[in-house]
Amino acid sequence: MEQDFNINYQQSDWEIFNRSGIGHLISISGLHITMIAGLFASIVSALWRRSFFTNLQLPLLLPAQKASALSGALVALVYVALAGFGIPAQRTLYMLFVVAAALWYGRITSVSSVLCLALGTILLLDPWAVLSPGFWLSFSAVAIILFVSAGHPPQLSTNDSSGAQSRLVGLLSAARLQLAITIGLVPLTMLLFGQVSLISPVANAIAIPLVSFVVTPLCLIGSFLPSSPAGTLLNLSHALVEWLAGLLNVLTKFPFTVWSAPVPPWWMFLIALIGTAWAIAPRGWPVRWIGVLGWIPLLLNAPIHPAKGEMWATAFDIGQGMAVLIETEQHRILYDTGPVYTPESDGGNRVIVPYLKARGISVLDAVMISHNDNDHSGGAISIFNEIDVRKTFSSLDFDSAIVQRAPDHSRCQAGQAWTWDGVRFELLFPVPDSYEREKAKPNTRSCTLKITVGDYALLLPGDIEAAQESELMNADAQKLAASVLLAPHHGSGTSSTLPFLKAVSPKMALFQVGYRNRYRHPKQEVYERYGELGIERFRNDESGAIALHFGQAIQVSEYRKQVPRYWHDR
Repeated sequence: MEQDFNINYQQSDWEIFNRSGIGHLISISGLHITMIAGLFASIVSALWRRSFFTNLQLPLLLPAQKASALSGALVALVYVALAGFGIPAQRTLYMLFVVAAALWYGRITSVSSVLCLALGTILLLDPWAVLSPGFWLSFSAVAIILFVSAGHPPQLSTNDSSGAQSRLVGLLSAARLQLAITIGLVPLTMLLFGQVSLISPVANAIAIPLVSFVVTPLCLIGSFLPSSPAGTLLNLSHALVEWLAGLLNVLTKFPFTVWSAPVPPWWMFLIALIGTAWAIAPRGWPVRWIGVLGWIPLLLNAPIHPAKGEMWATAFDIGQGMAVLIETEQHRILYDTGPVYTPESDGGNRVIVPYLKARGISVLDAVMISHNDNDHSGGAISIFNEIDVRKTFSSLDFDSAIVQRAPDHSRCQAGQAWTWDGVRFELLFPVPDSYEREKAKPNTRSCTLKITVGDYALLLPGDIEAAQESELMNADAQKLAASVLLAPHHGSGTSSTLPFLKAVSPKMALFQVGYRNRYRHPKQEVYERYGELGIERFRNDESGAIALHFGQAIQVSEYRKQVPRYWHDR
């Protein structure tokens, strides 16, 4: 979504706006577009009726109603084009076009028809719009407004028609509508994001008047004025938004700000949707309160976890990087955090955090960052910002920004071990003197973690290379034996030596590599080496996310086989 004015918010500001449920106001929204189009249409209508204070008699050439409809539609088109033609902006634009066309041809149309025509136009021009959350949220919000407004609005008696009473009724009606939208979008928001802002009605009650009727007009007026007065207006609008962000920051500090739960399955979403529609139905609908019962499965939806004595491992489809989530019955540890993609996006906030929130996971007992390379540590800060992390292990320098931000940090060191829910975790590398080698590459200090559950083991060696593989074998080759091996250094030519693979003797190997990555990992000769040893190979660039369930046996599921891309043959 595009910003409504030229302020470069930090990521934390957008987190505040999203957690409080006002992100639609800070971006280009339908309300802003309609307001601007209506404003210009009113100005053109007033000037056209007066022939721009000339003797041209313009209303005789073209009725003022048609002139205002045309000007409003054109202004809306320009505004939406400047905004980048986002889905919500397109919806508003096409609805305004339909209304303008109806006025031009003197036709009467209903709001529901206008909405359906806009929906059909967007799908005709951009069928892939259905993949955008903004598509569903935008049209659903307007549909809820129409659905709720189908009831009889409250009427004032002739004795209570004072201005104060009229304003009170208008305020109550607006509050009722905002509450209905908030409640009505809960099932869809949970399906798309796995969380709902509980303070959204309060935040919107403050933000909608401020942003729509003060901040946005100040910005628009300031954009047409000379630099000196424009600067005053823009600074004032900035100060108001800054004040709003500060207020919302206070509100979002409370633990009840956001309700998070696992993304519901289709049947749970359907029950909640029917119940919600029943609850917000127009006045006169029988026993509307019973609709709340449809939310019971949604409220009871809890995160799933392995049974006692079992373990799950998920190798994320993170691109060219490494990130593996390990789950036991009551504990979770993340090994590596994926790469940085751009200054604003990384494996943490684009892949790992959305996955954890979709599963309803808000706490990680530990995060282990094998070494300092970008493709292993790039998402760490994003994860620390979004997820409650209890403990951190890494081989990073103490002055690293990640270590400074990491909660309860400890250095990886061979010999460290612990047991969670019957599953043993043991660090095999690096040895203490590895940190004394000042010229050593980060790869040579990769945290190497072995996880043993029952008769099976998983070995996570990070980016160790041939020298470290040899060092591990010289220390205790028997400790390396594992059922599943995460290919060292993504299957590069500097690792996965034959003696090391024979010492580990895995049945399966995982290659966390990006599609057509520039390093050409895994190297063909290394990949074939695994095959020649009879090791079953799995690659993220082909399989998507790879999930391993360790129990009586090892069960493997590949996301792209379960959910293939629509252009692939099933």
